[in-house]
Amino acid sequence: MSKAQAAIVGAAETTRIGIVPDMSQLQLHADAALNALADAGISAGKIDGLATAGEDPVLLAHYLGVKPTWIDGTAVGGCSFMMHVRHAVAAIRQGLCSTVLITHGESGKSRVPAPFFPWPPQPMSLVGQFEAPFGVVGAPTMFTIPVLRYLKTYGIPLEKLAMVPVIQRKWAALNPKATFKDPITVDDVLASRMVAYPFTLLMCCPQTDGGGALIITAPERATEFSSSPVYVLGSGEASETTMISQMEDFTSSAAFRRSGAAAFKDAGISHDDVDHLMIYDAFAHLPLYGLEDLGFCGRGEAADMIADGHTAPGGTLPVNTNGGGLSYMHSGMYGMYALQESVRQVRGIAPAQVSNAKISVAHGVGGMFSVSSTIVLGNVVP
Repeated sequence: MSKAQAAIVGAAETTRIGIVPDMSQLQLHADAALNALADAGISAGKIDGLATAGEDPVLLAHYLGVKPTWIDGTAVGGCSFMMHVRHAVAAIRQGLCSTVLITHGESGKSRVPAPFFPWPPQPMSLVGQFEAPFGVVGAPTMFTIPVLRYLKTYGIPLEKLAMVPVIQRKWAALNPKATFKDPITVDDVLASRMVAYPFTLLMCCPQTDGGGALIITAPERATEFSSSPVYVLGSGEASETTMISQMEDFTSSAAFRRSGAAAFKDAGISHDDVDHLMIYDAFAHLPLYGLEDLGFCGRGEAADMIADGHTAPGGTLPVNTNGGGLSYMHSGMYGMYALQESVRQVRGIAPAQVSNAKISVAHGVGGMFSVSSTIVLGNVVP
């Protein structure tokens, strides 16, 4: 296993998640940041690196009273915050900064203000020319194209796809902060309102408000902070295309495969080393792609792996233990919440704690299979 590359010494979500109509997006960023600073036992004046997406990092720095020497505004969708972790590690190792704050805040439900989404696309853009005219109008309709091919190629019935939110809800039932905790069945999933075939309402993430923040520093400085450190062991990032129609294979994400392989190689781990896994699950099919493209099972085998209980409570590979984007919460960009749960699991403080979780992998998607980032976290001493 590779040596630890950085230490996460502060991690926290906003004080409230779910429906927070009295706080703006900027305030959610600040609330998460203050909670993470408190977790680390430091003040904002100790921060010299700042990364965020969905908010102007310069505005955020001013609002928080931070004077960064390194700024990252990478914004490629839900996995942006995983990329921020990777970029922060590189910046710290290069001496560009010493203590990085990564923040997320989003008023996805209350819309204070309404989140910016560039739709419709500009007519001269590639999407505007070659996809939008045919009715591709956002995540549900874009994601239906690959998932329908996946289901047909591997002969997977809708009942198996419906098992994904059913299992996620079992984890959410163990998490007091989850948006949805009541048990659901396959019949409940299939009978819920149709959104865009094959996705029913319970196969889609909710809209919520909230945020989270992380504080990262060099591993040798971990003891300077009051929290229990979690070490960054490896990372990866990759892109494919912003046009869903141009994926090289609708049954697999090239960005997933390359990002995951890079992170595992960087960390020097094998699949057998992984105790816990977070896969971005804005829609029910994403854990299927994640399990296969990360190499935890063969092509077309993920649906059976989930249906057989391997990712459920008590299973061989606990996945999305906070309830995932389908049941825990999803403010629009979910990657920060996946990272927060990985940190909690490695620290040993998660509501649905996995026994002896030493290594956790957090894997995210940006856009609709456009881009991906993967982070390997552990509690090993560097």
